[in-house]
Amino acid sequence: MNDALNQLQPYPFEKLRTLLAGAQPPADKAPIALSIGEPKHRSPSFVAEALAANLEKLAVYPTTLGIPELRQSIALWCERRFKVPTGWLDAARHVLPVNGTREALFAFTQTVVNRNDAGLVVSPNPFYQIYEGAALLAGATPHYLPCLAGNGFNPDFDAVPADVWQRTQVLFLCSPGNPTGALVPLEVLKKLIALADEHDFVIAADECYSELYFDERNPPPGLLTACAELGRSDFKRCVVFHSLSKRSNLPGLRSGFVAGDADILKAFLLYRTYHGCAMPVQTQLASIAAWNDEDHVRANRDLYREKFDAVLDILSGVLDVQRPDGGFYLWPKTPVDDQTFTRELFVREHVTVVPGSYLSREVDGVSPGAGRVRMALVAPLAECVEAAQRIRRFTEGL
Repeated sequence: MNDALNQLQPYPFEKLRTLLAGAQPPADKAPIALSIGEPKHRSPSFVAEALAANLEKLAVYPTTLGIPELRQSIALWCERRFKVPTGWLDAARHVLPVNGTREALFAFTQTVVNRNDAGLVVSPNPFYQIYEGAALLAGATPHYLPCLAGNGFNPDFDAVPADVWQRTQVLFLCSPGNPTGALVPLEVLKKLIALADEHDFVIAADECYSELYFDERNPPPGLLTACAELGRSDFKRCVVFHSLSKRSNLPGLRSGFVAGDADILKAFLLYRTYHGCAMPVQTQLASIAAWNDEDHVRANRDLYREKFDAVLDILSGVLDVQRPDGGFYLWPKTPVDDQTFTRELFVREHVTVVPGSYLSREVDGVSPGAGRVRMALVAPLAECVEAAQRIRRFTEGL
């Protein structure tokens, strides 16, 4: 067996099941899950129709590179969304369809990490657990940068020693962040690109929440935006990950893409060809329909705005919680330790959240997630409002 498997920690939801084992919630209260970040809004009907209309493609072996029409629709979306100059993104070289970002983030790390070096995979802390697992199974060492309230829940990149940057092979970014919802500012992205050039590492920007934001007039920038402003038409050392799961409420479609540095994507394509994870052609055709439409994405943001407004109004003055920059999570401080808060909330109110300490690692005696919980506002409005009222009642009784 691969010895690296022994380094993997239990997944947060496995820890949560253990924490809640034996707990008896009130039978007269319907369960409300704010724990898993699975979108519950209706999937676009036209995507389902496109999928159904192409079921004859079940008889076709898909290619790992994907069909040209999908890669072109993705390239054009990136141009529109991130202000990339026309023609910079060559759909044949700079874009690769993937089966959701989770699979891609893991496989990408196996491609990029050089096992012969004492390499680091640097990530925010707290973080999406795939970053850590991918690093360990690639033979690298995870290195965690704390995301604290005093720095807007972003890492303090200026505090990272030069010797850490020198050993870095991959820097994971997540903007808006999971679980904090923090955005990495555009000027910081530019500084990180300069550091990547200086120390020769790859920036892997996980931007799967990029289309969930509050101000329609100011879509948040991404790593491609920074490349465009820097005139970096080759996207050297820069790779972005996007998905239809959150943007279009299509988590079951397992459709996303990776875009950026053509040399890196060439190597990634080679890895994926052997890995055997091509996207079915009917899924690709349905994905084209999703990437080509923005109306359903704007409507989706409207639903989240309504829920954030309602929930924050209820929790105001009871919990220390702020509206995030983006995403669909709240990241409140808890008046008792996060595990106690989570278990007792479940026992008294039948509401499930995730302890922040399950999403972070303790470094130098500090766990940036401790004393917080993650709440995913993915349920329908009425359920989110009911959950907020229960949380308020529970918190007032502590």
